[in-house]
Amino acid sequence: MKISYNWLKQFINIDWNSQKTGELLTDLGLEVEGITPFESVKGGLDGIVVGHVLSCEQHPNADRLKVTKVDIGNGAPVQIVCGAPNVAKGQKVPVATIGTTLYTKEGEAWKIKKSKIRGEESHGMICAEDELGLGESHDGIMILDDTLKPGTLASEVFKVEKDEVFEIGLTPNRADAMSHFGVARDLKAGLKQKEINKELITPPVSHFNVANRSLRIDVDVKNNSLAPRYCGVTISNILVQPSPDWLKNRLKAIGLTPKNNVVDATNYVLHELGQPLHAFDANKIKGGKIEVKTLPKGTKFLTLDGVERELHEDDLMICDAEKPMCIAGVFGGIHSGVTEHTTAIFLESAYFNPVSIRKTAKRHGLNTDASFRFERGIDIENVEYSLKRAALLIKEIAGGDITSDIVDLYPKKHKDFEVFLAFEKINKLIGQNIPQDTIKSILASLDIKVRNVTEAGMGLTVPSYRVDVQRQVDVIEEILRVYGYNNIAFSEKLNASVASSSPYEDYKIQQIIGDLLASRGYFETLTNSLTSPDYENLLEEDLKERKHVTILNPLSGELSVLRKSSLFTALESASFNINRKRQNLKLFEFGKTYYHEDTDRKEDKYLGILLSGDTSANSWTDPSKKSDFFLLKSIVDTVLERLGIQDLKVEPDTSKLFSEGVSYKNHEGTALVSFGLVKKGILKHFDIKQQIFYADFQWDEVLNSLKRTGITFKEISKYPEVKRDFALLLDDAVTFKDVYDLGFRTERKLLTQINLFDVYQGSNLPEGKKSYAVSFTLKDTNGTLTDAQIDKIMDKLQSNYEKELKAELR
Repeated sequence: MKISYNWLKQFINIDWNSQKTGELLTDLGLEVEGITPFESVKGGLDGIVVGHVLSCEQHPNADRLKVTKVDIGNGAPVQIVCGAPNVAKGQKVPVATIGTTLYTKEGEAWKIKKSKIRGEESHGMICAEDELGLGESHDGIMILDDTLKPGTLASEVFKVEKDEVFEIGLTPNRADAMSHFGVARDLKAGLKQKEINKELITPPVSHFNVANRSLRIDVDVKNNSLAPRYCGVTISNILVQPSPDWLKNRLKAIGLTPKNNVVDATNYVLHELGQPLHAFDANKIKGGKIEVKTLPKGTKFLTLDGVERELHEDDLMICDAEKPMCIAGVFGGIHSGVTEHTTAIFLESAYFNPVSIRKTAKRHGLNTDASFRFERGIDIENVEYSLKRAALLIKEIAGGDITSDIVDLYPKKHKDFEVFLAFEKINKLIGQNIPQDTIKSILASLDIKVRNVTEAGMGLTVPSYRVDVQRQVDVIEEILRVYGYNNIAFSEKLNASVASSSPYEDYKIQQIIGDLLASRGYFETLTNSLTSPDYENLLEEDLKERKHVTILNPLSGELSVLRKSSLFTALESASFNINRKRQNLKLFEFGKTYYHEDTDRKEDKYLGILLSGDTSANSWTDPSKKSDFFLLKSIVDTVLERLGIQDLKVEPDTSKLFSEGVSYKNHEGTALVSFGLVKKGILKHFDIKQQIFYADFQWDEVLNSLKRTGITFKEISKYPEVKRDFALLLDDAVTFKDVYDLGFRTERKLLTQINLFDVYQGSNLPEGKKSYAVSFTLKDTNGTLTDAQIDKIMDKLQSNYEKELKAELR
């Protein structure tokens, strides 16, 4: 939210600099995120002065140029070459002196320098209005008032306004501060705590009067729960034209583009008092009647932005006797707005149901200044006052007469909220005793009235504009923010309830594994849980059976569901990096997946690891090597080993995600991790042309397994180990896992390791056969192995391989 300091000072007389004021607003809970300077004319016309043209002669070397002598008030006339057709002797003109910075329409800066133009020196520039940012005309130079003295600053002639604009990060509950007057109200309370008493300056409306009753517009509110209060008045004989400069400057300072004096007046009051208003062209209101009602679902309505929208049956509309004119509290219609031909208006000021406005704005994807305020809750008691304020402002800048009584439909009067505030509760929550007199002073500065006082506490009445103060703790928060968080003393002793800590807590394990992966060159990512429903077709069947968790108000169709699989958001990250020439990827992420199961919504935690491209940068000492399945397997094994999870079942992964994949399962058959080479069909969907290896850890199951795993260790043996090799001729269908498992079934005591170090298929081998070179490591922790022991084990291994796997020694 943008707040103009000059505008703010219209409501409270403060002479602090903007920095000091911003600090106080931040202390009050209105966090000032930045202060930006504003000038009504870019550059502030610095370096531009009034010049008097003493002479004007034809340029000797150019037909379209003139050589002038100009008095700029410093006693020494300067020569300026000018190409404007209307320059003449005796004129008072704006002159940009040497060193002045001017700006193009696009905002690009350029500096005036001493120059030679066709052989004649030029010491400045006589300017047109568009060159100064004062208008659009470039037909010739500006001719100024003849009474101005040479050397007079142009910023004084054109009354350039300089301002400072606060960017306030407003929290959603502070609907009362969504205006300059609301911020001034908070500022007054903060100043009072510093013993600086300032009164708020409220724009007067006492001179509001009805000139005649020649234009009556009847109003019928069909549903008072959606529009608890609705006010309106007509103003006739107005002249729609550009707004005066002071009004334009106020709006431009806070980032608004001026339209015309009527629309600008409603926007001005909106940001002044926080009350949205809307002006209808009275001549376009059919039947002389306004109806506030809902319309049938599917009704077409063309809004101000030229978009035809289909209405919902719950959208509150402002209609005339024949057609809808405006989406109440959200957006106007294109056929009922004010134009340069408008001569009479119906001015609306209302309080609409916040929930209704919020739902309507979300349904249509509209976020306007009006809906922003209505959906947070405005002051229902301020509706009529704001209407009078806007009507008087329109009269002032657009002329006209007020030609009807104010229509004020307010059947159920608002009652200010009452709350009892216990002194004990104040001291308990704040942690410090605040004097009762200070509390009463703070409450008075916030317009919270004290009805009665007892030994236990106070009965309070909360003003209507504080829609967020509904509980005792809300009042205490108000007291604390005005008293000042910085004024709360620090205790020398800190008391806290400390729960027992387990080494298996999720965040600790995540930190351990995150550090492990980062130490091996992996980068942690954080992807969006929102994703596209189109990925459904890429999922494996068991995931398809789980229904998506759908977002009710998605930002777009591509972000309309919560992810069911960790793979696709990881591939989005990979695609983003690859498209930016970062093909070598080592990524990991801790996250969650979401799904519907029966009627319940559920979420699972995961750890995803993605590997692609080269394992390292290419070097003359070490040629690059492509990432492969076994590199991914090694990091998966490293993670599980670091967690102490062992003795897992290894099975081929049969999902639709991997063309080559493996799944590690515990003894109950639950998968802890599945990993492999992602299928090309899936990669094609993300426009990825290189191989992607991915591991998906079911983190909840990993944690469950971890809790069942004890810490084990073995003493290093002092006796040597022995290695022996077999070259086995096997059928193609036999896997290394078959060789591995049979080896350990054969020798459980002395065999410690089996390793496959060479595979051969091709010529010199029978068809359907392959050769495995396998090494066996033997070790006895109690003594040195003898040749007899070794030979016996190797004979038994050979025999079992020949018998069960039909193997042959080569």
